[in-house]
Amino acid sequence: MSTDKFRFAAMSRRAAITGAALAAMAMAACSGGGGSSAKGDMGKGAPEGAKVTVVEYASVTCGHCAAWQEQVWPQLKSKYIDTNQVRFVFREFPTPPEDVAVAGFLLARCAGEDKYFQVVEAIMASQKEWQAGVSPRDSLQRIAAGAGVSQDQFQKCVTDEAAIKSMEERIRAAQAAGVNSTPTFEVNGKRVPDSSLAGLSAAIDAELAKG
Repeated sequence: MSTDKFRFAAMSRRAAITGAALAAMAMAACSGGGGSSAKGDMGKGAPEGAKVTVVEYASVTCGHCAAWQEQVWPQLKSKYIDTNQVRFVFREFPTPPEDVAVAGFLLARCAGEDKYFQVVEAIMASQKEWQAGVSPRDSLQRIAAGAGVSQDQFQKCVTDEAAIKSMEERIRAAQAAGVNSTPTFEVNGKRVPDSSLAGLSAAIDAELAKG
């Protein structure tokens, strides 16, 4: 996948700073805290304050995140999220290529809270297109159009200095929580190394069973 075709002019400075900071952390592979709510959290399922909160730190450019999204998420969602037993929180942690990840997350937020997860899932799924030679920018523009975001809005979205600064703050918060790879999962603030349905279910069920 070539990132030369994927340059957002005015996004450069802040995105480059963010990318350099992440690259310095040597996040070679996508694979892995804080159970309490954090500024900028995007959640679904049970409301805040639920007995069990699952937090996922992930990137839309992470292959392992995309695989988990495709293979595990539907079952976890059906079992715990759709039944309102668990609150699921998604926290953004861009991985290489950072400019693509940052732009993707900015687009998801510009699409609105009601479409945020839809856009994130669509971008992860589009990784297969990139591997086939489709430009990530083309994929993002297609996804933006599907979410009702015009090309002009898309360009403004991915070059929004305030939004990029807010993302940097969320990244620093994740780093402070000890996150250095994606996907990383926590159940009620405790890191869960086994991201399979069985591994997460064991951690979730243990918390649900507590009095």
